[in-house]
Amino acid sequence: MKRREFITLLGGTAVAWPLAARAQQLSPPVIGLLVAGTPEAFAPLIAAFRKGLNETGYVEGQNVAIEYRWANNENNQLPELAADLVRRRVAVIVSPVSTTAALAAKAATTTIPVVFSAGADPVQAGLVASLNRPGGNVTGVHFLAAALGAKRLGLLHELRPEAARFALLVNPSNPVTAQTMINDVTAAGATIGRQIEVVTAGSYRDIDTAFAALVQKRADALLVMPDPMFLTRRVQLATLATRHALPAIYPLREFVEAGGLMS
Repeated sequence: MKRREFITLLGGTAVAWPLAARAQQLSPPVIGLLVAGTPEAFAPLIAAFRKGLNETGYVEGQNVAIEYRWANNENNQLPELAADLVRRRVAVIVSPVSTTAALAAKAATTTIPVVFSAGADPVQAGLVASLNRPGGNVTGVHFLAAALGAKRLGLLHELRPEAARFALLVNPSNPVTAQTMINDVTAAGATIGRQIEVVTAGSYRDIDTAFAALVQKRADALLVMPDPMFLTRRVQLATLATRHALPAIYPLREFVEAGGLMS
């Protein structure tokens, strides 16, 4: 199996990098799928992953097996889940749409290939040495979700030029992406003379509290950080934003499909 096949499944391209070959074994190779979110929220992505495998000749249950490990938005579970996959001696660990999951996989092994997709800068996060020469056993796709925070603020500013207070919703249990968003959006707010209120939600229960804080702070518009937990709760976020007449911009189109304003 070639690394490029896995990268294609995740929607990106990179330099060729051979995986540990297991073709000579009688048993099929095993892919470890380490997911920060829930099976329900990630169902479309997992379906796309299986489709990509099929297109490259690998059919789950026939000539490849997949070990699923779900953190269900409890990021503190990721290190043990990653260690369990290492003990299982999987051929590769795939961590979709989560820098935190990818970091857990990297910390668990220096020999099993790790393929990630993440919104935060993988170099800044410590996943890889550089984009064109990742080095080590980790590689993947950076889809710039966190890096577009300033651009999203600009779009909200165009939508509501009279707005004085913008809010940014972050998940503190995803610290790398959260801090990137805070830094970029705060700096972008300063350039247009606008205040940025940072509110946090680290669990489902915190989301209602965060929106109550937004109302109290009289926020005029909202940016939502890219995060697996927020993706899981996209209907709740879109519903609350509508209820409070709060224009909001989200990191992925799935939020808009769930009723959100824009992405």
